[in-house]
Formats: sequence, structure tokens, C-alpha cells
Amino acid sequence: MIPILFANEDVIAVNKPEGLASIPAPSAKDSLLSLLSATLSERLYVVHRLDQEASGVILLARNAVAHRFLSEQFSGQSVQKVYVALTHGVITEGTGVINKPLREFGSGRIGVDFQRGKPSVTEFRVLERFAAYTLVELYPRTGRRHQLRAHCYSLGHPIVGDLRYGDRALQRQFPRLMLHAWRITFALPSGEKVTVEAPFPESFQAVVKTIRSGQSKVIFT
Repeated sequence: MIPILFANEDVIAVNKPEGLASIPAPSAKDSLLSLLSATLSERLYVVHRLDQEASGVILLARNAVAHRFLSEQFSGQSVQKVYVALTHGVITEGTGVINKPLREFGSGRIGVDFQRGKPSVTEFRVLERFAAYTLVELYPRTGRRHQLRAHCYSLGHPIVGDLRYGDRALQRQFPRLMLHAWRITFALPSGEKVTVEAPFPESFQAVVKTIRSGQSKVIFT
């Protein structure tokens, strides 16, 4: 059962598990959209997506009017999204802005291209540093495909467990992509502002706890 975080007559927000595609794809047996539509016995409308390997909060519209209203917020970049990632290496700056244009290359990878790339901006704030890793909040100000993954990689700090960006032999040592869509703030058609948070899955917490080497402090609840 996919955890429902918020629902009304216009919108439903759920906590997508890692490994589940957001929408039907040839490479995926099931998808969040198909499973949730079948469970609720209703037509749902895709507003945005999360990478299959990532987990966290995702919104779906329950009618055409809400779909158009939410889609305009995403295209207008008025939706506020907060992700948490564990990256390789120690990020020394406490905060920063990654302003590097991105484009898709023939391999399907997204990379920085200052001549042909589309404007792409990610802000970040360090939450916790370890000997060889950094736990960081990421705030995408644009919505490019693989933006957070490509931007972190461009800094020399790929997200842990990312088989597409980084040393594949090293990344295979981790059970999942350590990227979680934690919080989203948006407006309902009524005008009410809503903030939805997705609890961190055990699979994410377990990796962080291992990195902490048995420290008792747990920051995720």
C-alpha cells in the first residue's frame, strides 16, 4: 500500500517508495500512477515526477481543473520543494547555489553545458558532515530532469548510490539512491497553501545510521 500523506477532492499526495516508477514505462512492471489509480478506482492526473530510484512526496491531481492549476504552479516555479541527499565527499560550504545549465546527452545522461544547456539552479544547505560523506538539503529552483543528481555530480559530490552519476563500482555498494523528496509546498485551487512532508523510509535511514558508525543520534522521525 502506497502511503497517502494528504488528500482532498482536488489533490492527493503520497510517499513514493524507491524503485517504483512515477508513470508507466517499458522498463517498469508497475508504476505509482497505475497502482494508485487501481487502488482508488479513479482517474488521476500526473503533475510532476520523481526518478524511479528516488523516494518521497509526489502530487497527483484528481480532476482536470486541479491538474491545470497545479501544472501552472510547477511551470511558474512557485512550488517549493525540499529534498535531502547523502553525497560522497565533504562539502565544505555551509550553503551555496549551483547555477549551471543542463542538457541531455545522447547517452541519456544529463550534464552541464554552458553553451547549449537550459538554465538550471539548485540551492543547498549542509545538514551534517561525516568523514567521507555529507548530508545535505537541496532546493531545486528549476525542474530539469535529473537536475539534483547532475548538479551534485558536477560539484564532485555525486549522490550516494547513483548508478548513473559517479563511479558505478563504488555506487553499487549502496542499496539505493540516497535522494528523498522530503517536503513540498503548493497552493490548492481554493487558494489555501499546503505543506506536505514525507517521512524518511527505513532504507534511507539505515544507510545514514551506518555512516554514523553507531552514533545514537537519529535526526529523522
